[in-house]
Amino acid sequence: MPDVVIYYPAKDWLILVESVTSHGPVDGKRHMELMQLFGSSNAGLVYVTAFPSRSAMTRYAGDIAWETEVWVADAPSHLIHFNGVRFLGPYPVSE
Repeated sequence: MPDVVIYYPAKDWLILVESVTSHGPVDGKRHMELMQLFGSSNAGLVYVTAFPSRSAMTRYAGDIAWETEVWVADAPSHLIHFNGVRFLGPYPVSE
């Protein structure tokens, strides 16, 4: 299970948050594990890695999966989006 699961009913999203200090970032392997774990959900899946600081994030930047988000505690009102056709939202499996 991810560290935090948030259901956002207005969009019908499950936001899956991994703390880098407990499991590591949402890398390609973890992205696939979470996709399989929550694959039966009808809600869209949004993957987020949480970091304590931007300097901590830089150590893992090369490992973070595309089409995921990053939240940093020392800048809590901002998100960093790792590419994709949209900002903050689920991606169909086919994309």
